[in-house]
Amino acid sequence: MSQHWTVYAVKYADRDARTRGDSFIFDDHPAQQHGMDYFVWVLDNGLQRIVVDTGYDAGEADRRDRPILRDPAKALEALDIHADTVNTVIITHLHYDHAGGLDRFPKATFHLQAAEMAFATGPCMCHGTLQMPFTADHVCQMVQHVYSGRVVFHDGSAEVAPGVRVHCVGGHSRGLQVVEVDTAHGPLCLASDATHYYENFMAAKPFPIVVDAEAMLEGYGTLLQLGGNARRVIPGHDPLVTEYFPTHGTSGFVWKLDQGPTRWPHE
Repeated sequence: MSQHWTVYAVKYADRDARTRGDSFIFDDHPAQQHGMDYFVWVLDNGLQRIVVDTGYDAGEADRRDRPILRDPAKALEALDIHADTVNTVIITHLHYDHAGGLDRFPKATFHLQAAEMAFATGPCMCHGTLQMPFTADHVCQMVQHVYSGRVVFHDGSAEVAPGVRVHCVGGHSRGLQVVEVDTAHGPLCLASDATHYYENFMAAKPFPIVVDAEAMLEGYGTLLQLGGNARRVIPGHDPLVTEYFPTHGTSGFVWKLDQGPTRWPHE
């Protein structure tokens, strides 16, 4: 089986009613509008497909008043992937927008950091501020998957498949993990919410939803080590991803990441 993977970003939602103060601590222009995109990701080596995160569905969109453009599980069909056939899903962390569709993958084994499960079910969840990004139903679904033998826990760095490795960086959530992927064009780091935007890690400006600011800042260096350079680090929510990378197919909501950006104005 090839160790070189093709990597795709699939956009399922966006939110423009945000400001830079929602995205950066100590920003000089906190009232300035600052949009956010929502993605799930797909790894494909020709013989195996791995889904990274599950997004959130219409019910969660209504509860949080954060509409989705398309159901993320259905959006995968643009890559000829049907959620009910997927056997491997990496969950970067258990926040609602990354683990809100666990029930859509009935045959999947979920890869998760043990620290994230402990955090999402432990005493920290007694605090509303820390609880806010989680949805109890999603966490309970993961607990059910633990009891049915469908969760593989990792403690730090681990190999999920040849050429696909996870690394715990924490910061945004205690057990947040990033995904290092071997591609034909070199390593790629799917950062998820270890850096929501390019600006977070490139300017060392932490995102305000943070459990451990030191871990978040240290994690920025880890992202660069894993990707090799900033071009090979994919932020979790930056609309610039849709500008920097080429679209794939005809859907209009899938971008191909492994070859690197076709536009890069940061040098």
